[in-house]
Amino acid sequence: MFHIALHTPVMAANTGNVIRLAANNGCHLHLIEPLGFDFEEKKLRRAGLDYHDLSRVTRYPDFAAFAEAMAGRRIFACTTKGKVSYTDVNYAADDVLLFGSETAGLPPEVMDQIDPARRVRIPMMPNNRSLNLANAVAIISYEAWRQHNFSGSS
Repeated sequence: MFHIALHTPVMAANTGNVIRLAANNGCHLHLIEPLGFDFEEKKLRRAGLDYHDLSRVTRYPDFAAFAEAMAGRRIFACTTKGKVSYTDVNYAADDVLLFGSETAGLPPEVMDQIDPARRVRIPMMPNNRSLNLANAVAIISYEAWRQHNFSGSS
């Protein structure tokens, strides 16, 4: 199955929603620190409801540790700055969908490590900034899973 990675998320509720999402679509969730909240925060638990035990979540102290752990996998930066529509990608099982923080997106030093052909975006109306992080994760991860006929597990 696919991997979802959140780079320095700052809102506990969004991360909780993504934990719930990952439990339901079978993705492995990776959290790249620093986090903008305490992992035991009530908002995180509330948004994730009782799905924490049903999801696979791994934390990394920084992007370098994450990149080392993901070596050999394709990493797609999901960003408003991407030139490729998320629907124009043929996703492979074990691909990584990397999302930036709610307030800043992916930092330049991370974007520089991602091939521009693997920087994907969700089309939006002109002059809008971005979608909610949990919504963006849902859109792209479900497209990847749809391409595999909603089957498979890791």
